[in-house]
Amino acid sequence: MAATVDTDRRPPGTSIPWVAMYHSVADCSDDPYRITVTPERLDGQLAWLRRRGLTGVSITDLLTARARGESAGLVGLTFDDGYADFVTAALPVLRRHRCNATLFVLPGRLGGDNAWDPLGPRKPLLTADGIRRAAAEGVEIGSHGLTHIDLTRASDPELETEVGESRALLAELTGAPVSGFCYPYGAVDSRAVTAVAAAGYAYACAIDPGPLTGPLALPRVHIGQRDTAVRLYLKQRLHRLRRRPVEDTR
Repeated sequence: MAATVDTDRRPPGTSIPWVAMYHSVADCSDDPYRITVTPERLDGQLAWLRRRGLTGVSITDLLTARARGESAGLVGLTFDDGYADFVTAALPVLRRHRCNATLFVLPGRLGGDNAWDPLGPRKPLLTADGIRRAAAEGVEIGSHGLTHIDLTRASDPELETEVGESRALLAELTGAPVSGFCYPYGAVDSRAVTAVAAAGYAYACAIDPGPLTGPLALPRVHIGQRDTAVRLYLKQRLHRLRRRPVEDTR
């Protein structure tokens, strides 16, 4: 689930970071959007990484290591939406495999649920205390906007609020700077990237940002319940072929 060692031997800033995108870790019997993996599946996926000498880390740690030319063997792990099961189900598995991650949360929906998903079960989101607990465990907390709206369809005031206010609220909640942003639905355009830059984020995660690919639109690969060892290997190879190199602006 990462760029291979030979890729990371290229000069810093020219390799393609391999970043995995997770959401919920729970029972997945009712999962129309395929956003859920069971704790057992996550355990197997992280074991797959570790057997190959790879370690899951936060995006800030991954980018910092890349800037020093030391990212060989590191994998970016991200968890979107801030589901409550991150603390109860995902975090113990991460710790068992000595991995870390970035958790993207919605400060405008603390203690709420995934109301933006019209299908499927309602999943509870982390409260403020849950987010602080994750942060105290060393998990990087990033913003997923305030309320999970498509930023490419937002008005200018909505865009500024979703991007800027969410960062300020999370910094106040955790007592730490917030470096990362994640575009809801993976939807990104140049206007959204400009807003993220203006709000002071160091990086932002998307899914397939195409020509916008860069530190403020990092590509990621969705990881789901069906991703066993063979599928993970294929996704790794395809990621290296499809994504452009990310220029390092540090």
